Amino acid sequence: MPTELSFAADPGSYRHWRLDVDGAAATLTLDVDPDGGIAPGYELKKNSYDLGVYIELNDAVQRLRFTYPQVRAVIVTSAQDRMFCAGANIGMLAQAEHSFKVNFCKFCNETLAAIEDAGQSGQVYIAAVNGTAAGGGYELALACEQILLADDGSSTVSLPEVPLLGVLPGTGGLTRLTDKRGIRRDLADVFATTAEGVRGQRAVDWRLVDVIARPTEFDAAVRRLADEVTRAHGPGPTAGASDPVGIELTPLSCYTEENSLRYEHLRVDLDRRAATATLTVAGPVEPVSLAGLHAAGSAAWPLGAARELDDAISRLRFGQPELGTWLLKTDGDAAAVLATDEMLLAGAAAGDWLAGQVTGLWKRTLRRLEATSRSLIALIEPGSCFAGTLLELALAADRQYMLDGVFTGGPDELEPAALTAGPMNAGPLPAASGATRLAIRFGASAGSPGGSRPGAGTGELDAALAAAGKPLAAADALGLGLVTAAPDDLDWDDEIRLVVSERAGFSPDALSGLEASLRFAGPESTETKILGRLSAWQNWIFLRPNASGPRGALRRYGTGQRADYDRKRV
Repeated sequence: MPTELSFAADPGSYRHWRLDVDGAAATLTLDVDPDGGIAPGYELKKNSYDLGVYIELNDAVQRLRFTYPQVRAVIVTSAQDRMFCAGANIGMLAQAEHSFKVNFCKFCNETLAAIEDAGQSGQVYIAAVNGTAAGGGYELALACEQILLADDGSSTVSLPEVPLLGVLPGTGGLTRLTDKRGIRRDLADVFATTAEGVRGQRAVDWRLVDVIARPTEFDAAVRRLADEVTRAHGPGPTAGASDPVGIELTPLSCYTEENSLRYEHLRVDLDRRAATATLTVAGPVEPVSLAGLHAAGSAAWPLGAARELDDAISRLRFGQPELGTWLLKTDGDAAAVLATDEMLLAGAAAGDWLAGQVTGLWKRTLRRLEATSRSLIALIEPGSCFAGTLLELALAADRQYMLDGVFTGGPDELEPAALTAGPMNAGPLPAASGATRLAIRFGASAGSPGGSRPGAGTGELDAALAAAGKPLAAADALGLGLVTAAPDDLDWDDEIRLVVSERAGFSPDALSGLEASLRFAGPESTETKILGRLSAWQNWIFLRPNASGPRGALRRYGTGQRADYDRKRV
């Protein structure tokens, strides 16, 4: 599989999807080019997908939110006869390295989570399943709010991974069956071990789909569902005299060298000897007004910086797996970050669609960062701007180190490092569990049966929130529990070097498990179950000989030979 991947896409370059917008309704039509795989060696038959198909889908989901905010109903359907989607391409999975498979499933999961998240801003997805939906094809439908299945005697929905491939459904299917659709556990067990799937009225009775329709009535049923969604959610933003609806998401500019990536607001430096990537986010030069946000569109700092960070995370995941520690830095004016946050929150509270969407993109990007299997270390130094939205970068990290004072011989104009909490840290940017990162940090989000003591961490959380708006020096931040350590200039380099080298000496697998377990502390959600528990099981099963060994189900699928399983349960 290629390591240098581009995550750029636009409707004019799509090979596998077609996006049509008609007023308050949009249609995403899947028509996979069999010869359009991102790597040689496999054919994308039966509307099966690889990473390239999902890169386009991810772009379409984001583009609908920013370029077509008036859309209320998004219909996902297929252009192929009696085939909605056959799921992930088995040939692609069979030849891919384990790390690629893991990151592929993770990217797909995050795209499906973005589809579900779109409903919160009034864009509701409807799966018009006009043919068989198998495996990942049905998981795509499960991410939609409503599922309409063709009642033609042959179209089925299925999750055949266990009986056919010896693996689990890789993009949240099992969790969504029970947690989202409320399917009885025994019926979910039967369904997930029945390769041929379920069709017709039984699919409705088991809550696998919402509605069925005969082929002659299918298009009318789709329109009816779209009309119901539009009426329920009301009209979207309308064009004003000087403010057209929607903004164009222009291509990102990324200058790549052997050891660096350069965006407008983000710099990534790669140190292969130390096995680190240093991500430095530049804050806004000056605050922008709400009118200025609309005028600048995708060039505005809050949108541009979020898009660049999102792109860099995906590039590094696939392209630099050996760089196991990411050092997170910021550079700029904390006051400008907080003023930008204030503009976004005030705009969103007043119903401004763009302010709300930009905040939502930061939320999803921070979650993508947390779901990344890398050690995340925030370095808070003089000249940084860890405030508000950018403080969330530090709170998402596994550890935070803050310089006490300034660097000897550094620029005279730099003040000692400071960090500042703000309203963005109190709720608008929740982690995948739905809790704030501050609450998770202090254990205040726990308290479920068998969890932490009631009220644990609430005093520390209250103290941190009470300090909102105040620039905190290293000693104050350490006292409030907002940073891990605050070395001075004499100890800084040695401390950070020790942390990095220690991390590089640990088992990468053990670190991935450790970090994911601690990052997803607190209450569970569908998203944390999928990105945490389900992904861990899937990754383990992918490595087992029963799936990927020479006689495993994944290797023997399509050869006419049955898998030869090791029958010991472990």
